[in-house]
Amino acid sequence: MADDSVSELVINDHASTVAADAATEEMKLLGYAVQELPAHAVKDLIAHEVCVRCIFRLFNIHEGIYALLPPKTLYSIIEKATKVEDVVIEITGDTEDVKSLQSFQESEVKSSICSVCLGVLQFSYLDERDVLVGKDHAEDFAMAVAESVKEKGHEIDGFSLEVSLPTLIAENEQVIMSYMKKKYASEVWFQEKFLSEHISVKDALKLSMTHPLEKLLGVKSNISDFRIRLTFEHVDATSAENKTGKNQGNKRIKSDESNVLVKCTNGTIQSGNVSDINSPLRKVGQPCHMTLVCSRAPIFIGGRYLKFSRNVSQTRWIIDDERKGEASVEELIGGNILPMCNGDGYKFHAAGREDIDVRMLGSGRPFLVEIQNSRNVPSEVSIKEMENKINSLESNLVRVKHLKLLGSQGWSLMREGEAEKQKQYAALVWISRPITDDDLQALSSLKDLKVLQRTPVRVLHRRSPLDREKTIHWMKIEKVGGSSQYLLLHLCTQAGTYIKEFVHGDLGRTHPSIGSILGCRAEILQLDVTDVKMDTLTE
Repeated sequence: MADDSVSELVINDHASTVAADAATEEMKLLGYAVQELPAHAVKDLIAHEVCVRCIFRLFNIHEGIYALLPPKTLYSIIEKATKVEDVVIEITGDTEDVKSLQSFQESEVKSSICSVCLGVLQFSYLDERDVLVGKDHAEDFAMAVAESVKEKGHEIDGFSLEVSLPTLIAENEQVIMSYMKKKYASEVWFQEKFLSEHISVKDALKLSMTHPLEKLLGVKSNISDFRIRLTFEHVDATSAENKTGKNQGNKRIKSDESNVLVKCTNGTIQSGNVSDINSPLRKVGQPCHMTLVCSRAPIFIGGRYLKFSRNVSQTRWIIDDERKGEASVEELIGGNILPMCNGDGYKFHAAGREDIDVRMLGSGRPFLVEIQNSRNVPSEVSIKEMENKINSLESNLVRVKHLKLLGSQGWSLMREGEAEKQKQYAALVWISRPITDDDLQALSSLKDLKVLQRTPVRVLHRRSPLDREKTIHWMKIEKVGGSSQYLLLHLCTQAGTYIKEFVHGDLGRTHPSIGSILGCRAEILQLDVTDVKMDTLTE
């Protein structure tokens, strides 16, 4: 055991040494990259209150270590590499400018909000309680995000990081870019470094956050159903001009040789003279509000259900605050699956539907339960537990079978099956005269009978008045012992056929019908669905 402990310590020390060496090498690369920056342009950006990370980003410095270092260290690197103070003295001949720059750098490290990223790359933000939160570097920020993710209780095997930023960031960046182009376009460094496409604030944040989050959450970032979304929104401080009623609203001014668009803190856009270094972007008084939302793409649990009661609707049925029926298939199944997935809610989808007074027997009807933002992804064992729990309900109104976790393609297959698959029924039918052998023969001989059905009267209040052609594939007739006016009708039809209307004709709205074929009145007394053939979904 002692040898194992020693080996572990050696391995850990070696890993730490390797990591330290890698960090040192990245620091060197960053130092070399910064040495090539034009000091006077860097000073210009700092004077416009552009944070150091945005400066690196705008100059296309890709060494990502700068996101992992605190601002004070980053400014130290810039000062040593570019000798900003010497440049300021050389340009202005005034040490007061140096003091001003130092004063600004100190205040920026403490509190100043970047005029471009609005604090996003400074890892400074207002949380949901409006409390100001400031982190020195990406790892601290990632730790806060990871803790919030863990608090929400999701089981995850990967994640996708999404970032949403206010449009003000892009607008302010465009102003800075226009300003730099107008002022420095003729200089060689501008052509070589500043004109090339640079990384955006959104991508810079995602790149700096991904690796620390992977370590803290213990999973990889990939194309995942689980999403971590950071939404930044900026509430502009009300300016004195806005209070006096001036410059209200958004006014876009076309740029010319001497003007660029300047986005102000009150949301207005004004012109600024690019030749005047004292006309920077208006300072924002606070960083963005940030909200973190964790969500999982819906998961689908599917199977087949059987309904044994003639007083249970398929979905929750409430009219004028009064429930119709004693329960619903939707609630009995979805209400028992949702708690085991720990989701926010569910939607129930079925391959067609039966009336409240129609039982669903035989092989059952295919269904899907769509669980929204499930925190637990059920295993095969827990799926079996769900099935047993539903089937052991005391009411015994509904049972399920073939329950399993399905991909989102299950929904497409089921919707396709609603129109294209076949369904079998058994109906107890009464006719207004004694049935004859000729009647039995006439009905049984009909194959692939085309029926035109106008939207039934009983559903006109919720369905469009359309004519639908459906197919009755076959029918079989059984006499009912002890009565000459009752028959048991077995039939196989195209999905979506109105069976009750096919029997009684619905005042001529369905033609032909059992009544019109036999030349008498026909009424359906009881109806059961005995088979729904959709093997591709759940078999």
